[in-house]
Amino acid sequence: MTALQIGIAGFGAIGRSIAHQLNKDIHGLQLAAIGVRNPDSPPEIDWEGKSPPRFVVLDDLEPHCDIVIECAPADLLPRIASPFLQQGKKVISLSSGALLAHPELIELARHHGGQILVPSGAILGLDALLGAAEGEIQSVKMISRKPLQGFAGAPFVKERNIDVLNLTEPSLLFSGSAREAAAGFPANLNVAASVSLAGVGPDKTRLEVWADPSLTHNTHHIEVISDSALLSMQIQNIPSDNPKTGRITAQSVVALLRKMSAPVSVGT
Repeated sequence: MTALQIGIAGFGAIGRSIAHQLNKDIHGLQLAAIGVRNPDSPPEIDWEGKSPPRFVVLDDLEPHCDIVIECAPADLLPRIASPFLQQGKKVISLSSGALLAHPELIELARHHGGQILVPSGAILGLDALLGAAEGEIQSVKMISRKPLQGFAGAPFVKERNIDVLNLTEPSLLFSGSAREAAAGFPANLNVAASVSLAGVGPDKTRLEVWADPSLTHNTHHIEVISDSALLSMQIQNIPSDNPKTGRITAQSVVALLRKMSAPVSVGT
């Protein structure tokens, strides 16, 4: 079997973690290329004696890869995904919130036979939500709580001049729909967008966002009422080197890649 050629678009904490895992010779997968701003000055990485992948600019990734993993700022998703979707290839998107703002990417995938894959990332229960959505879901509510530094720089916080780093008690920053949250917290709450895409959609998924100085882990709680199951789920994520993202996010992407060629596939 020819190994799938994998590309990584963006090389921050998540991109580097995924690259480290793919460098361990996962059967059926080969890290072929990494998209960065300046390929002439690639970051210094220990490839453990193996040949490093090629470094290219984002716009040059598609010819080298069968699948691209988008690990970049949300506003770059259309630029990264479009060339792959136009060629009928797969895009693994970690900026699921950006999909809500760019429905044209879904139409592009449909027209050319491409596919956008949204991994579970830092959330749980998407398989159960997908199953419940085959019936009738009455409501989906999510409560996200994060340490203060996880919200630094979020547009919602900046626009309202919230001094989030100096909060001294748990504070409700936002209450509304997942669509509104995706716009206000593009780097913080892709989990809410993923939940909405699996369930009742971004306008019916309700969300509370709390900044809590007592926390060290990103915490998400989901309550679902449906005609097939009552779901109550909670996850506490250990932050990665990027405090906005949990470590399990990168591991979730690798698990999805393994599943593509696994002899046994577990989960919906």
